[in-house]
Amino acid sequence: MIQDRMKKIQDIQHSVEMRKRNTEEEKSHSVEVFTALIRSIERCQTEVVEMLEQKQKAAEKQAEDLIKELEQEITELKRRNSELEQISHTEDHLHLLQIDPSLYSPINSKNWTEISINTHVSMDTLNRALTRLKDTLHQKLGQTVLRRMQQYAVDVTLDPDTANPYLILSADGKQVRCGDIRQKLPNKPERFDTCVRVLGKKGFSSGRFYFEVQVKGKTDWYLGVVRESINRKGSITPNPVNGFWTVCLRNGNEYKACEDPLVSLCVRVKPQKVGVFVDYEEGLVSFYDVESSSHIYSFTGQSFTQTLFPYFNPCLNNKGKNSTPLIITPVSYN
Repeated sequence: MIQDRMKKIQDIQHSVEMRKRNTEEEKSHSVEVFTALIRSIERCQTEVVEMLEQKQKAAEKQAEDLIKELEQEITELKRRNSELEQISHTEDHLHLLQIDPSLYSPINSKNWTEISINTHVSMDTLNRALTRLKDTLHQKLGQTVLRRMQQYAVDVTLDPDTANPYLILSADGKQVRCGDIRQKLPNKPERFDTCVRVLGKKGFSSGRFYFEVQVKGKTDWYLGVVRESINRKGSITPNPVNGFWTVCLRNGNEYKACEDPLVSLCVRVKPQKVGVFVDYEEGLVSFYDVESSSHIYSFTGQSFTQTLFPYFNPCLNNKGKNSTPLIITPVSYN
């Protein structure tokens, strides 16, 4: 009993140290995030000021040109007025008009009553700047968060002992696709016998981990993590109750989170590479579009008690339409 209690004290002290280290990391991460956001706001402010100054200069130039044109017309009108004054004091009007025919020709002038300088500053400039700022902040925040996740990258290799007999794995264990012929493989307890699924070799029972998978060119796929005890035989619906934390693409454009019931996902662009992040202690599984650094979906508030394994389902090849493999790619830090 004494040894058990001393061991418990060590565990508590270790947990406190881990919490302290994680807190320092999160503080550093927060500073990085807000520093990036402040810089983006400052750049946007500079752009707005520059745009307003440019518009002011354009208005001043317009006013200068209009005033110059008005002065030219005034000069011409004065000239005619002076000459007409001379005509009014002579009897030979016809002779003077023959000398200067412009006196009775119309002046090529604008309708000045319809011309003015806009004194109002358009809110469109500010609105456009705020929209760009919102997009920039969203992008910067996404990039910063993704870089944070990528720090926990792990080397994932497919486990051939779990692969459904229809699946074809690359020699390096980094690619998987569905073939047309069922291979003759030993029916091991860990092998999926019905659904075209395969797991990663290494499981994780604590901490954080992250990996990326190329899904480019596919019309259907499932990705995520599963608990070790999931049923490998027969068909089973992927959802958290059954030990699956996954998202999927179906029919080329239908993105779903495999909750119960399914949750439809709205993605701006079709992801070409998906990042999967897990925080075991926090009960978090998140998915990211790597290229756009945008968040796809998160399972939150989960309670993990078993080892979790990376999960891959390339789906049926659909007569060659979905023959492109899922590819586990090295993490390239953005």
